[in-house]
Amino acid sequence: MMSWFWTASALLIGIAPGSDQDAAPVVRQGVDMMELNHFVDEEGREVFRQVIFYDWSSTYHRFHVRAWRLVKQESQIPRRRWNPQRYQCTWHDDGLLREVWAPKLRETWTQQDPERVNRALLPEDQRIPLFVPQVAKSEEQAATR
Repeated sequence: MMSWFWTASALLIGIAPGSDQDAAPVVRQGVDMMELNHFVDEEGREVFRQVIFYDWSSTYHRFHVRAWRLVKQESQIPRRRWNPQRYQCTWHDDGLLREVWAPKLRETWTQQDPERVNRALLPEDQRIPLFVPQVAKSEEQAATR
């Protein structure tokens, strides 16, 4: 009887028994804005959805793309969180659980890819990466010792 109680309690708080949810490290990153973009064809039919992550450039007074991700599952769509108030996008990537949050979200329907348009303002090789691998930093520190 007690094991049923603990199993039901774990499910209620979002931890499935035997799940590897706790095993995947979580990498969190904040950006200034997210965009849920619906790329549509000439008839207005959705071709794909993507989430674009932006930071504000105080130098140029505009948003610059940091990264983007195709939406492959409904769970990857940014969700409104209330405490603290922000939008959050979460997905699994190479054994990590990636979580990006932003205070602002805009949703657009376009026939031009906003990420590609933004490349004219800031080339891809000049973008600040969304996630900086922590392993590389540890290896560099060990090498300098």
